[in-house]
Amino acid sequence: MDATPTITETLRQYGPGRCDRLTPEQARRWCRALAHGHYENFSVLSPLVPRELTDDFAAVYAFCRWADDLGDEGGEPAERLELLSWWRDELHLCFAGEPRHPVFVALADTVQRHALPIEPFDNLIAAFEQDQSVARYETWEQVLDYCRRSADPVGRLVLMLLGEPRTDDMFGRSDRICTALQLTNHWQDIARDKLERDRIYVPQDMNGIEDFERRLETSARQGWACDRSFLAESRAVVRTLVERTWPLFDEGATLLPLLQPRSRPVVWLFYAGGTHILRSIEAWNYETVIHRPRLGAVTKLGLVARAWVQTRFARRATGSKRPQAPGSDPKPLSTSMAGGDAA
Repeated sequence: MDATPTITETLRQYGPGRCDRLTPEQARRWCRALAHGHYENFSVLSPLVPRELTDDFAAVYAFCRWADDLGDEGGEPAERLELLSWWRDELHLCFAGEPRHPVFVALADTVQRHALPIEPFDNLIAAFEQDQSVARYETWEQVLDYCRRSADPVGRLVLMLLGEPRTDDMFGRSDRICTALQLTNHWQDIARDKLERDRIYVPQDMNGIEDFERRLETSARQGWACDRSFLAESRAVVRTLVERTWPLFDEGATLLPLLQPRSRPVVWLFYAGGTHILRSIEAWNYETVIHRPRLGAVTKLGLVARAWVQTRFARRATGSKRPQAPGSDPKPLSTSMAGGDAA
């Protein structure tokens, strides 16, 4: 089985016109291959995920991956909307006990065992539908509203899979982390979002750069600033966006000490990856109109190893709130778990 076919190739076998049926075990293997076959800052199936939850995490990831790909790679916007509508129909069939698509065959058991509600899944589809009609954002609040559907449901599902309390307080803290992660991804991908998807998430009320879109596209395509002033102007805008994102990470960090010991490193790893990326943007002098910072293999391995070791030998401690810059000596994971940040 090819773990990473294109969405078009996959739809020929598992799409609206033809949807081959797999057994539950085959569907679970299919989702595990999908989770391992796509680039992310971290694999959703890191060694930190409790072994008995591996298939559950893979099934939820596969749902998100497919919804995202249908919204990004499914042809023209009208075609993408049709595919997302089909995906919602498949979701509702799953919750009605009649799953057909391999993702939902695998997801059905996860939904039942963990009593997952349909709303987070439906909200994610709604976010990808929004991407088909909204490619520019006027205000910061509009971007946050998008994140509430495109990112926050994922964190809530993770908490539910891990068996954490389903309270407004826990979900609210998780939402802060997930919104911050989504915003970090937007500021990391300013150039790529414009070139590959013609989307700009930089809110217009925080961007006073004249002729921004044309200058952004020119700079992103050639890999250097299109004129003398654009790089300095864009740095200032990105810096403001980054500074407004940090408080969300700080607020979300208060979730970590409230989590069960087995849940804490799973959530911390994604949190730490996001704060590392945000620090990388700072280290690259906010030049994401021409450069995309990303986590290197050594950094990722180091964070995973650090979290894994600390799950066995954690000691509670205290420390400063702001994460360290990439390449600096980071605080121990136990510090972040006691309520401070880490990265």
